[in-house]
Amino acid sequence: MTDPHSLRDAHLAAVRSGGFDQPTTGLCPGFAQANLVILPASMAYDFLLFTQLNPRPCPLLGMSEPGDPVISKLDTDVRTDAPRYEVFRDGAFSEERTDLTELWREDLVALLLGCSFTFEHALLAEDLPVRHIDAGRNVPMYRTNLECAPVGPFAGGMVVSMRGYPEELVERAAEITGRFPGSHGAPVHVGDPAAIGIADIMHPDFGDEPVLEEGDVPVFWACGVTPQAVVLDAKPELAIFHKPGHMIITAQRDAVV
Repeated sequence: MTDPHSLRDAHLAAVRSGGFDQPTTGLCPGFAQANLVILPASMAYDFLLFTQLNPRPCPLLGMSEPGDPVISKLDTDVRTDAPRYEVFRDGAFSEERTDLTELWREDLVALLLGCSFTFEHALLAEDLPVRHIDAGRNVPMYRTNLECAPVGPFAGGMVVSMRGYPEELVERAAEITGRFPGSHGAPVHVGDPAAIGIADIMHPDFGDEPVLEEGDVPVFWACGVTPQAVVLDAKPELAIFHKPGHMIITAQRDAVV
């Protein structure tokens, strides 16, 4: 059986060399995947407080010192370890990159936040389907009317990810994912998408079109794309994120997340 550390090492080597720039769903079982937010230090500490008041969409795994791109406890260099990045200036999209080395500045602070891709391995291990993985797609993600607790310039609605389950498996899916509070935990909503402000479930705001089978109930989890939406509404002069679905795979084991 392949050593899981070797799988992660091989994945990181491929990402850092530019040989892998795909979504990371289903990869490196046993390790916590993470969302990335990079901000100037002048805004980063308000955002840190935002994560503390909104732990469901923003479960904090680690944070860098200003100017330091390495988060040692997670064995992560935020300049190179996401397959793909999105760069925004004054709240507007600027460019997409596979490496941030040339953009890194001494005033930048990086935060890594837990991701629901982490708990998908546990669902699969207990024979619960994860349909977007089976279909080779990214998870669908939606803006909602579930408001986050505001801090300074940061305010707005939660983004959620969706996975469909037959009604008899919904409670089991909730129980399994509830073991992973550092990866968004149990669902925030089950059933009617309109009740949380989603007009058309077949047209997500991020990710790919959902895979739903007849009889599936939509189940929604808090999503780490939330901070992207909230940060962009604040229009910082520079903000950098992973591209949705293109997560950083950290050295933290998912059993302790």
